[in-house]
Amino acid sequence: MIRILYSTPGENIRSDTRLDELAAILKNKQGWVWVDFQGAPDAEAGPILLNTFHFHALAVDDALQENHVPKLDDWTRFLYIVLHALVFDPVEVEIDTLELDVFLGANYIVTHHDQVIDPLERVWTAVQRDERHMGSGPDFVLYRLTDEIIANFMPVVEQFDHQIDNLEDEIFSEKNHETLAKIFKIKRGILYLRRILAHQREVVNKLARDEFDVIDASDRVYFRDVYDHLVRLFDIAEGVRDMIGGTLDTYLSVINNRMNEIMKTLTVITTLFMPLSFITGFFGMNFFESVGLFKDWTRMAAFIITLLIIAATPFIMVQWMRRRKWM
Repeated sequence: MIRILYSTPGENIRSDTRLDELAAILKNKQGWVWVDFQGAPDAEAGPILLNTFHFHALAVDDALQENHVPKLDDWTRFLYIVLHALVFDPVEVEIDTLELDVFLGANYIVTHHDQVIDPLERVWTAVQRDERHMGSGPDFVLYRLTDEIIANFMPVVEQFDHQIDNLEDEIFSEKNHETLAKIFKIKRGILYLRRILAHQREVVNKLARDEFDVIDASDRVYFRDVYDHLVRLFDIAEGVRDMIGGTLDTYLSVINNRMNEIMKTLTVITTLFMPLSFITGFFGMNFFESVGLFKDWTRMAAFIITLLIIAATPFIMVQWMRRRKWM
C-alpha cells in the first residue's frame, strides 16, 4: 500500500494525490509531501524511489533489501535514516523490532516499512487531523515520528520491571520450576533493548547536533528533547539490567541454600544410622544360633541390651550434634 499526503500553504491537506503527480509536486518548492510505503512490493516501490525521487541506488537497496540497526546516512540532498519500533509480547516476555526506513528531503519525507507500525499510524492520523503538523515541514514530522517511536519504549521497560517484580516473588516459592528460564529470557530481552536504544540514541544525537541542509536549525531543539528521553531510557534500561542480574544472583543463592539444607538433612540421617550400621555389622545380629565360645551372645539379656544400645544411639547422636551446633 502506498499513501500520500500533500500540503501546500493556504490549502487543505490532500490525501488523494496520485503517484503520477509526484514528479510535479517535488518541483513545487512551496509545498511538501509525505509518501508512505507500507508493505509495498519492491517492484512497485523501487522505481518510484529511484526514478521519481532520484535517491541513490545504495540507499534504496538498503531500504528494500537489507535489515540494519538504527543509523543515519547523509547524502547531502537527502538523509537516509533507519529507526526501530518495538513490539512486545507480555505473555512470552519477548520483544521484537520493526524497521522503519526514512528518506528526508527539503520538501518531502518518504517512509518505508513492511508491517504496520503503530507510532507511525498515530502520527499519520494526527497530521491529517491537525494541519499545523504538515505546515511545520517534513523535518518536524520526522521529529514526531521519532518521538512517538521512543515513547513506545517506556511501556516495554515498565513491563520488564513488572516481570522482574513477579520473578522476585517466584524465587522464594518452591512451586515454580521455570523461574530460571524466565530470568534468562528477560535478561536477553533487556540486552536486546539496550542495544537498540544505544544505536537509536546515536541517530537522534546526530539529528540534534549536526548541521544538515534538510533540517531547519530551529527544529534541532525538538530532536535534543528526544535525545534527552533516550538518554533517560538508556539509564533506566541499565538499572533494569542490574536488577535482573541481582535477581539471578538471588535465585542462585536460594537454590544453593535449598541444596545445602537437603545435603544437611541427608548427612544427619547418614550420621544417625552410621553407629547402628557399625553395631549390627560388628555383632552380626546373630541371636538365634550359638557359635563356639560366644554362646552368651545368643541369650535374651544380650538381645535386650543390644536393642537398648541401638535405640539410644540416635538420641545420643542428636544431642551431641546440637551441642556442637551442627543442627
